[in-house]
Amino acid sequence: MSNGLLDEVDLRILQHLLEDASLSHKQIGELVHMTGQAVGARVRKLQDAGVIEGYTVRWNPDKLGLAVDALITVFMKSGGAHASFHSFVRQREQVAETLRVSGEGCYWMRVRVRSQEELNAFLDELTQFGNYKLSLSIGRVK
Repeated sequence: MSNGLLDEVDLRILQHLLEDASLSHKQIGELVHMTGQAVGARVRKLQDAGVIEGYTVRWNPDKLGLAVDALITVFMKSGGAHASFHSFVRQREQVAETLRVSGEGCYWMRVRVRSQEELNAFLDELTQFGNYKLSLSIGRVK
């Protein structure tokens, strides 16, 4: 792995973790025909190499009342506003994800809120950094 290449077993272990990060090393071992201890050693190597950066949970935001899923393209009004925009994004619990992008816009954001009123209030705050284009999610495909 020092040369950056993963073997077939590493890739299979990684795929099983991507599908369900709650699987134990023993369970993955049964799927890839290894002991749980051997899988654990490979997972640690993947972590040490930075291939695995962490673990996450799939969740249903609707169950928590976060019914509005907004995708926002942000067009910054000045180059000097990026640092304060980053701070703004980190402080807002409504922001699920923010990516700096090339092409159309400067940032893409995913914002989850309880209502259109909460979304409007968020958008009003966002205008201090520039303009935006808003799209609302109407369903998840993958």
